[in-house]
Amino acid sequence: MTEKHALAVPAAVGVLGGGRMGAGIAHAFLLAGAKVTVVERDGQAAEAARERIERDLAKSLERGSVDGNLDEWAENLTVSLDHADFADCELVVEAVPEVWDLKVSALQEVEGHLAGTAWLATNTSSLSVDGLAEQLARPERFCGLHFFNPVPASKLVEVVNSKHTGEELRQLSVQWVEGLGKTAVVVNDAPGFASSRLGVAIALEAIRMVEEGVASPADIDNAMVLGYKFPVGPLALTDIVGLDVRLGIAEYLASELGPRFEPPQLMRDMVARGELGRKTGKGFFAYDQ
Repeated sequence: MTEKHALAVPAAVGVLGGGRMGAGIAHAFLLAGAKVTVVERDGQAAEAARERIERDLAKSLERGSVDGNLDEWAENLTVSLDHADFADCELVVEAVPEVWDLKVSALQEVEGHLAGTAWLATNTSSLSVDGLAEQLARPERFCGLHFFNPVPASKLVEVVNSKHTGEELRQLSVQWVEGLGKTAVVVNDAPGFASSRLGVAIALEAIRMVEEGVASPADIDNAMVLGYKFPVGPLALTDIVGLDVRLGIAEYLASELGPRFEPPQLMRDMVARGELGRKTGKGFFAYDQ
């Protein structure tokens, strides 16, 4: 790790939820020199979270991105089932599923264990940061830090400021992102922010094209990768994110912004069949499990 990174992020960071996104966020802060505490809902989930994070650390070591050995880096990782273990964290990032009531209860629970000087962030990709802030006791110490999947490879973090976010946090959040070696895009709270709103709009149109028989998924994706320099086609990316996740986002955006975000029937049918993308082995493309 470099001195710049060690000084640019909080020394003690918490992550609520150790799924794919939460594990990636934990990995990023570990590489930046922070001590990281991940809290999960049960022992099985906690064990899976530790395995994900250590696997990402091992890959970073293999690539030569960092020096040392896995045991040394893993010493800075704590995986727990107790929210009280966030008590000494300077920043906690919530990374639970995109369900409003779950987000609210999780954030309120975490906030109750934090010192008054600690910061709290949500990794939501679409839910209202203004609305979440208004459920908290210290909304001025809360913002959105929307990381992108896969976190280790992504260079972008969308910083979402609510109308309540204090000026100190507005500055610190950008500093933290830079300390992770990533680039911050700063937006004010709005449905879908900038990235999800644009990304989902493109993905929905690509799904409609499949539904209408315009072209195959592979040809649609190749058109965007080769013609528009997308690193990943919109359908392959939907498989990575999960069709169920993108369906939920699209339904929320449709409720807020109107019928142009109404999910295609093909998308609903695929979710109903359990064709959710990479995590189930089949989406618009097939994957080895």
